[in-house]
Amino acid sequence: MILTTERLLLREFEDDDWRAVLEYQSEPLYLRYNPWWYRTEADVRSFIHMFMDWSREVPRKKYQLAIVLRDEHRLIGNCGLRMQTAHARIGEIGYEIDHRYWNNGYASEAARALLAFGFERLHLHRIWAYCIAENVASARVLTKIGMTYEGCQRESEWMKNRWWNTLQFAILDHEWQRQYSQ
Repeated sequence: MILTTERLLLREFEDDDWRAVLEYQSEPLYLRYNPWWYRTEADVRSFIHMFMDWSREVPRKKYQLAIVLRDEHRLIGNCGLRMQTAHARIGEIGYEIDHRYWNNGYASEAARALLAFGFERLHLHRIWAYCIAENVASARVLTKIGMTYEGCQRESEWMKNRWWNTLQFAILDHEWQRQYSQ
């Protein structure tokens, strides 16, 4: 499966992608809001193989895609749309971008493509996302793509020896159609 945007190619993961993923996942800026203290080659290879396994499930319920710059063919992150079951009408999106490519609109562009895929091709009714409350940039992306802030879940994520608040956002199919059919 491949989704294309103006600047990005969202594609299935390949074995060789581990090097690029390890490079950005090893950075302290990446690790700040993620559960890992550090990443190894084995960790990242396992991470990618999990996504590759998901792509072979029938029926499919999880779509985790590499984010690639179209012009450079450079992997700069990943994004996904995940459902509890293959026929669910509700999905969750998530994304991560190499810190060297932050503040260029790539996360918004990838997330918007996931919303379009979820609503237009999978016919979902609701797509939601959450982020660590301190991750202001991620919350800004979710707002920018038209999701509605639904609230703060206090101390809902245990990570790195402490509790973190999370923010929840969502968008419904009719809200998506109203925003993007104009």
